Amino acid sequence: MNIFLWVLQVLLALHTIMGAVWKFSHSAEQTMPSLKAIPTGVWQALAGLELICALCLILPAFYKPLTLLVPIAAICIAIEMLLFCVLHVASGDKTFSSITYWLVVAAICAFIAYGRFVLRPL
Repeated sequence: MNIFLWVLQVLLALHTIMGAVWKFSHSAEQTMPSLKAIPTGVWQALAGLELICALCLILPAFYKPLTLLVPIAAICIAIEMLLFCVLHVASGDKTFSSITYWLVVAAICAFIAYGRFVLRPL
């Protein structure tokens, strides 16, 4: 289980880094028209938060005392994904492919957080 959680953490960290790079180079409206309610400053701050969360997901591999950062980072990413779902639904957009994607990422984050808090702490 520990190896599986580490694989998920690394994949989530890579996913989150790519999302942060995307946010630094594209506006919210360019990414998804339903996210245009997010101001540019908040969009950039989310990118910075994503970079920090990605670092927190892998840092305990090198420095064990920071193990509590993994579930906290996973929860932060899950909250961000759920926020995107709420904004997408509130915009009135009827396509659900984006919501499905964000919910899958949030579920993976929830599994990592649960795994690191309960199943197999680092």
